[in-house]
Amino acid sequence: MKLEPLMTYYANLGTVLDVGSAPSGNRLIIEVHGGEFKGEKLNGKLRDASCADWMTVSEGYGHLDVRATFETDDGAIIYVQYFGVLEFTPGIQAALAGEGDTNFGDQVFFTQPRMQTGDPRYTWVNNILCVGQGRLLPGKVEYQVFQLVND
Repeated sequence: MKLEPLMTYYANLGTVLDVGSAPSGNRLIIEVHGGEFKGEKLNGKLRDASCADWMTVSEGYGHLDVRATFETDDGAIIYVQYFGVLEFTPGIQAALAGEGDTNFGDQVFFTQPRMQTGDPRYTWVNNILCVGQGRLLPGKVEYQVFQLVND
């Protein structure tokens, strides 16, 4: 198997709601206000009102639980969900406080996006496996997403 680039995307981060301590750690809801995705076969925007991360933080790691609605440039709606892990390094903590950014590979920040759509032009996304790597920039998160394919 090999990894082929599928897309890059960014999401504009909004308010962080601290739900508090739960059985699996401290629960945060991180609102997302739009963004864009670009790739050879996928291009468009993140819809504002339907994206957030329901993250749980414990033992120095954030466990991502993200749901988002992507809208392609030609009007298809794609539901995206991914789980992942983010290491809360000093760089990540500074970036979250608005004091800098991080680069891909600076810390553990990996995701496994899954997509669903009924639009016949994009049903191929329903059956692919992907992995992503993230980084934080001022006010946003950015991902490189790769599709797993046979050699």
